[in-house]
Amino acid sequence: MATTRIPILLIEDDPEIRELVMISFAREGWDVATAADGESGLASLAAKPPACIVLDIMLPGTDGLEVLRRLKAEPATRRIPIIMTTARGEDADVVAGLELGADDYVVKPFSPRELVERVKAILRRTRTPASRCGAVLTHGDLALDRDKAKVTLRGRTVALTPSEFRLLEALMSAPGRLFSRDQLLEKLNERGVVVDRVVDVHMGNLRQKIEPEPSNPRYILTARGLGYRFADVDE
Repeated sequence: MATTRIPILLIEDDPEIRELVMISFAREGWDVATAADGESGLASLAAKPPACIVLDIMLPGTDGLEVLRRLKAEPATRRIPIIMTTARGEDADVVAGLELGADDYVVKPFSPRELVERVKAILRRTRTPASRCGAVLTHGDLALDRDKAKVTLRGRTVALTPSEFRLLEALMSAPGRLFSRDQLLEKLNERGVVVDRVVDVHMGNLRQKIEPEPSNPRYILTARGLGYRFADVDE
């Protein structure tokens, strides 16, 4: 029986980087599609939705941030995990991408092997079944179903990125427990990231999606200078 090859989309304008990454991905048995600009990348999604997108921020014409914005605005593509690549290495690029819903980032120059490992980490989070005790976690009107990778608020589905889901799952699994930023980065397999605001950005996005009043959170509480915790059942 033939094994289904995992589809990956690489949107990168540098032909040398594109070739190196494509070869590394093909060695993993992934089905790699490539695009040299944002519009071509968006057009290719209609033919075959990928399991993960690797997106360069600095693209000719429609840049990577605009591509990311469009992907996250469409119901058909907003759940596809996205890894950004950027040559700038500036906090502003990374934070902007994370705020738009990207799941991870790699700063150029990077080794193709590093990028492969980042994609593998994303695929583990999104494709591995999660049959565990306490499959459904609830707190008031908020429910997280681990087996279905689904979050609902007052009965309505909340569209979360894989990273946001992972963080919410960690917090809801231990109400009242304080998690440091380093502990939460471990939950994301993002140790060694260069921007220490990664967790804060993800938490800000989560609050916008699940909190009735994001400025006065009910679920995700901040311990200033220490980290985050999910509200205890009595709070």
